[in-house]
Amino acid sequence: MSAVSDQSLNPFIRIRRQLHQIPEPGFAEFKTQQFILDYLAGLPQERLQVRTWRTGVLMRIPGTAPRRCIGYRADMDALPLDEETTLPFKSTHPGYMHACGHDMHMAIALGVLTHFVHHPVRDDLLFVFQPAEEGPGGAQPMLESEEFRSWKPDCMFALHIAPEYPVGTIAVKPGILFANTSELFIDLVGKSGHAAYPHQANDMVLATSHLAIQLHHIVSRNIDPLDSAIVTIGKVTIGTKQNIIAGKGRLEGTIRTLSMDSMRKIKSRIEAMVRGIEESFECEATIDWGANYCQVYNDEPLTTEFMDWLRQTNIANLTVCKEAMTGEDFGYFLQKIPGFMFWLGVDTPYGLHHPKIEPNEEAIPVAIRVLTEYITWKASKET
Repeated sequence: MSAVSDQSLNPFIRIRRQLHQIPEPGFAEFKTQQFILDYLAGLPQERLQVRTWRTGVLMRIPGTAPRRCIGYRADMDALPLDEETTLPFKSTHPGYMHACGHDMHMAIALGVLTHFVHHPVRDDLLFVFQPAEEGPGGAQPMLESEEFRSWKPDCMFALHIAPEYPVGTIAVKPGILFANTSELFIDLVGKSGHAAYPHQANDMVLATSHLAIQLHHIVSRNIDPLDSAIVTIGKVTIGTKQNIIAGKGRLEGTIRTLSMDSMRKIKSRIEAMVRGIEESFECEATIDWGANYCQVYNDEPLTTEFMDWLRQTNIANLTVCKEAMTGEDFGYFLQKIPGFMFWLGVDTPYGLHHPKIEPNEEAIPVAIRVLTEYITWKASKET
């Protein structure tokens, strides 16, 4: 981070820093929502319409001679992490951090909408600040809300920061960009007992361990090698003391696939394996699939048009990326509305969800310029 004074900063970099200090979990983004509303209240009101939905915000700018509505979405929530960056504007909320770039996403959206409040285009514009992307999932219920449906756009765009790309790079592809995802929680209940009397107990250390090993064989032995899928168990909780046979065990993990067929197949195999564990270890088990996100599938004509526009304008360096196994609930918007998401290079050695991630803030004005110029061009075209 450069040692420039706060007063000389780009105003939307300053906004990002303010948002970075108030990270909040999904559907509890109260300070974040108020920050956005206060900012919008300071803009000229004659071309600005604002609605709230739960902890989200929708902002509409009527066009000068509208034929359609162009939508743009930014997510709002943070992650349950203790921040370990060197930043002087760290999180002031212990246990929470903007480690996935949502602070930057919001600052960029505010920069773009500010431009169009002062420089309206022909078409209507809708800016969506969506809560709970990290969980339990805000896109699907927001999409179904009356507040959104009555302002539903005809096309919709979004971005996500990408640590691996340099500033000035836009990475995108037509078709599938992000995977289908599902959380996975499995609870096993047996019978606890004294370590000296194992025959009088049903040991959940053994049951949970056997199941964890079996689950990691699903992809290699049940999914087409030419397809892509992941089953990861990231957390195991069993036992309380070294001389007590554990009566309960819990597995927590994630499933990611590039096809819904593979997602269905993996879930079916998990259910069969859990039934087998119940029989083998004389225990009871429950499965909770948690939050499920559909794939992010970029509309091919719109994405190709955007890529061609980037090549023609040379406003940013275009990279045609590969699909990723990350998950994003923006996919629910794209199921109903044609559009696309792209990666924005922020050039940092630490990955998404890392407590030390420090995205390069110079990507913020780059993204604002790309989006304002693209939307201006898009709104000038005939439908």
